[in-house]
Amino acid sequence: MKQPESDDDGLFDHCPWLYAEQASQRQRAAQEQRRKRLLGTAGSVRLGEGCFVAETAAVYPDVLHLGDRSYIAAHAYVTGDVRTGADCTINPFTVVRGTVTLGDGVRIGAHSSLLAFNHGTSPDLPVHQQPVTSRGITVGDDVWIGSHVVVVDGVTIGDHCVVGAGAVVTKDLPAWTVAAGNPARRIRDRREPRGAAQRAGVSGGVAPVGASGVAASGSEAQHPAQQPSALAGDLSAFAAAARAQAADLLGRCRQPGTGRYVDRPGAEPTVRAHCDAVEIAGLLLGAAPPDLPAAEHAARLRALQDPVTGLVPEYGASPPVPGPAGLPEDGAPAYHVLCVGYALDLLGSSFAHPVHTVRTTTAERLVRHLAELPWRDRAWHAGAWVDSWSTAAHWNLRLGTEAAAPGALEALFGWLHAHADPWTGMWGSPTPESGRLQMVNGYYRLTRGSFAQFGLPVPYAERVIDTVLDHARDPRHFAPGRENACNVLDVIHPLWLCARQTSHRAEEARSWAANQLTAALRRWHPGRGFPFGPTPDGTGPGREPGLQGTEMWLAIVWLLADLVGLADVLGYRPRGIHRPEPARSAEGTA
Repeated sequence: MKQPESDDDGLFDHCPWLYAEQASQRQRAAQEQRRKRLLGTAGSVRLGEGCFVAETAAVYPDVLHLGDRSYIAAHAYVTGDVRTGADCTINPFTVVRGTVTLGDGVRIGAHSSLLAFNHGTSPDLPVHQQPVTSRGITVGDDVWIGSHVVVVDGVTIGDHCVVGAGAVVTKDLPAWTVAAGNPARRIRDRREPRGAAQRAGVSGGVAPVGASGVAASGSEAQHPAQQPSALAGDLSAFAAAARAQAADLLGRCRQPGTGRYVDRPGAEPTVRAHCDAVEIAGLLLGAAPPDLPAAEHAARLRALQDPVTGLVPEYGASPPVPGPAGLPEDGAPAYHVLCVGYALDLLGSSFAHPVHTVRTTTAERLVRHLAELPWRDRAWHAGAWVDSWSTAAHWNLRLGTEAAAPGALEALFGWLHAHADPWTGMWGSPTPESGRLQMVNGYYRLTRGSFAQFGLPVPYAERVIDTVLDHARDPRHFAPGRENACNVLDVIHPLWLCARQTSHRAEEARSWAANQLTAALRRWHPGRGFPFGPTPDGTGPGREPGLQGTEMWLAIVWLLADLVGLADVLGYRPRGIHRPEPARSAEGTA
């Protein structure tokens, strides 16, 4: 990634977890000046090694003691007596005021408030004349406070707690508590698997916590597909069966004599099929596909890359021809940037060469091409192109080269923010033929490679949830028997991603996820895996079980389960294309 041109351009202010690894000497000098200004204030200030304080943060303490490797991000507001241990994060737009003490490893999500003071409420004085009291807030070690949380004065949060997004904490939380709601209530003990309390019959009417940490309403339990104990049992049985059958389903798709993989018996071998096999083996077996050592799988995939362009053609095809901004508009080479790159990553390897065609893309050329993409009627293709381009930039950074020409990656996010529709949260428009299908599916591809992969919040998260839930009711795509892996993935991932920022319509999202999860488990074919599902034009993998359908549905099942709070039951977690953590430094994204 290109270094910011100036200290105030906002990259490290908003993404301070990038500072230690990516800051230039000039930027480190600027941060040192910021530290000196803080140390020179009237209050008592101590800053540990590796700390970062954003230039745009409003920091006016009486006492500020930051432990090693702690940071205060953009537009945070910090006053009073604030003391932190090591490895603490005060994320963008967070308010910490009064006497606040944090232990080691405390993560405070964006837009949260720790308010360690209070006004009196006596009726004989106006509020602004009431005396201020302060008992202080204490937070233990290893605590995650989600986004938009409020912690009021006098509260102690014990070690190892997790506080769900949007919670209002008005009472002490014992160690290991997972809490959510307004006022915050205990959901479970963090040491228990999600759903364990419900299986033991002690749910107390509170549904489990999902990815956003927000509890769903107990009314969800009225639908049989959403009974936590029954669903947890089904998930556990499915995961055990899938692991036991993984070697067989991989073996049926391995082409004898060539070492290549086919999506399903009778199909031609493809690069993607090999990558899908690596992803499936990683999820279910925790290792490379068993026919070859991991190093040999990696060597075969690395050898496919064209050293001139950095792209990967299909077997037997000519070297790819780059598009106007570095990547082909569509086709196998564009997707190979994702699947080959992540397969190599799972195998402990990487591309042999940078994606040169993206590395040389200028900001001007990129912005021009973004404006020319077919957003109006082919938003999926436009979003898929952004996914591939930004993923290529990610791999370039991983190889230690520039992502693209100076300013191009920043231009991408700037353009996306400027052109997101505030009414839908998306890019593109509905079409008469398919309704919101193109724009929702394009949204998944675009955000997967950009905002999610780089650990940045998406714009207009609540509007995205509205749009996606409306789309999920479209019978053209979601009537029984019509769902396919692409369409379900492209709904659950945006819902899951936005739930990390907001609790908007959380109950509806969980209800949809629970119903889809029950239906998804029925699609498993013993020893053969998942079918992709029907497609309107009859192309693609279709209803025959294969590697693509299995790889996608395994990730979908995890995302659905996590949104309803049962992902721990599965015993696996996506680590490739559909990984829940950002690929570019997961630190500080809580």
